[in-house]
Amino acid sequence: MRKIIGLIFFILMGVGFNVNAVEQVVAAAPVEIDVYRSPTCGCCGKWIKHLQENNFIVKDFVTNDVQAIKDKYGVSENMASCHTALVNGYVVEGHVPAADIIKLITDKPKVVGISVPGMPVGTPGMDMGGRKDAYSVVSFDKEQNYQVVNSYEGN
Repeated sequence: MRKIIGLIFFILMGVGFNVNAVEQVVAAAPVEIDVYRSPTCGCCGKWIKHLQENNFIVKDFVTNDVQAIKDKYGVSENMASCHTALVNGYVVEGHVPAADIIKLITDKPKVVGISVPGMPVGTPGMDMGGRKDAYSVVSFDKEQNYQVVNSYEGN
């Protein structure tokens, strides 16, 4: 037991009790995410690959009624996209970049979730050559209040 406490102390001293270092270690831990998608949508599989490449452990649920999931978790029509995911109590709708999901679960805002509404070209999973549409990642709450949390430029 004394060796374990000494090791923990040594590690903490080595990072200088730096909160950023602790956050980096936590961010490096794999994140489990449940993805609900249609069997006929190819871009959803590409988005799942993007998540896996960014340290997410994906549980892939193929369903013919993705709308039922959207309805259950409060995804309005204007926030909707082709797939819906659940991670750490939040909804992630559409082609949201992995970094924005990590920020969501790290910051823990009081929202239902985040979305990239529609299917903008150039988002993760919607890659089409070098073309990229400008798009925003939008948070939404139970009252359907919306707020842009990140924006990406097009070309």
